[in-house]
Amino acid sequence: MSYLEIRNASVGFGPESNRANVLKGINLSVEKNEFVAIIGFSGSGKSTLMSLLAGLETPDSGSVYLNGKEVTQPSPERGIMFQNYSLLPWLTVYENIELAVRKVFTGYSKAQVKDHVLKYIEMVNLLPAVEKKPHELSGGMRQRVSLARTLSMKPDVLLLDEPLSALDALTRSNIQDEIIRIWEEDKRTVVMITNDVDEALLMADRIIPLTMGPDATLDTPFEVPLERPRDRATLNANMRYRQLRTDIASFLIEMNEESKRLRSKTVLKMPDVTPRDFTIATSTALREFDEEDAFQLEEEEKAG
Repeated sequence: MSYLEIRNASVGFGPESNRANVLKGINLSVEKNEFVAIIGFSGSGKSTLMSLLAGLETPDSGSVYLNGKEVTQPSPERGIMFQNYSLLPWLTVYENIELAVRKVFTGYSKAQVKDHVLKYIEMVNLLPAVEKKPHELSGGMRQRVSLARTLSMKPDVLLLDEPLSALDALTRSNIQDEIIRIWEEDKRTVVMITNDVDEALLMADRIIPLTMGPDATLDTPFEVPLERPRDRATLNANMRYRQLRTDIASFLIEMNEESKRLRSKTVLKMPDVTPRDFTIATSTALREFDEEDAFQLEEEEKAG
């Protein structure tokens, strides 16, 4: 048994009589301390898959397991970092992280809490902003706070739900490097959702495509046999990297084209509805509206 597993899970939405599967027959195995990237198009069900791993979503069928125990609800052992910052705007950087630490480590003294919080703020290089509130921070700094808060709970599994998608290229690169550095220093099992092939190749040990929805499922994974640490400045010169990038991009393009072909074959049956004909009524009304009525209306408009 793998450390983190999804076994034949399906998730749908809508009434039972007309339920549509977002995910169908999902099987996933992740080893301890492995860094896995799941890649796919927008709307394919990536965030639903992440909610399944986090215990925020319950599968209609199938199961999720962590270290041999079935996942049935959220837990600090699975820390999730969302696309948005999810920070409490009335709390400072320190207080946002402190809130999570106090919730998880209920036996810590005040001094232990402070040391623990500051350790993770320092880890993401935010000590100068410790007393600032979210509105005083840039987007990249807010996302670092979110990362520090998630890591401060010391989860066994780190779940990253496209946390860098809204950032500019430079900030995104910096936080990618932060995540890689932290993962290499303090090994955790990581599952990352992304739609960026280069990001997945830079960060992951294995890349798994998610097919187009509905009924999306995980396809054959791509192993990433690139040595660590990986230098983004020299990756483009690496033949293995270039070949993998081409293979994954080609797979995604073909998957997209196949989805378009299937949609073009789908015949949408429109309801047989005849528009109401107002022609006769309009013509009759115009015939009845004689010159005398028109003159009277004109006089009323002048008087009014």
